[in-house]
Amino acid sequence: MPATKRAPSLLLTAAAIKKMRVTRRVHVLNKRAVRLGKSLGDAVGMTDMGIHLVHVPPGAESTEYHTHYCDEEFVYILSGRGVAEIGGRKVKVGAGDFMGFPKKAPPHGMYNPYKEDLVYLMGGTRKAIDISEYPRSRERAYKFDGKRHFVKFKDVQER
Repeated sequence: MPATKRAPSLLLTAAAIKKMRVTRRVHVLNKRAVRLGKSLGDAVGMTDMGIHLVHVPPGAESTEYHTHYCDEEFVYILSGRGVAEIGGRKVKVGAGDFMGFPKKAPPHGMYNPYKEDLVYLMGGTRKAIDISEYPRSRERAYKFDGKRHFVKFKDVQER
């Protein structure tokens, strides 16, 4: 009999989540953007949506300030505090706060200037094609076929 691949469990208990491997991610355009995370969605076999439990250490940023043209995302803060920047406006955020970013939302990002980890649940769609813009680094990323391709604004041509 051929071996069959075991389907992932559809339930992740708190104990199972605690045992999961932590992945450290540093954003390619921002070395200060350091996230420590566990991919809950991947662990239960989700493919159309990513769901991640994220820790942002003191002094770190969550990502490079950005927006998406096709994907949508959300952040629900579980513990700690941070400063979110949405469309150039900075606002303090903390446990119980929710941020939702539909496609084409204003650019956004978050940083943790405090002494404790900022912990949140982050999720979003995983469209086959997406365009992300990073206004501070003046770059655009085109995602297709599972890879991101970066282009400087100055090199984008309209015809």
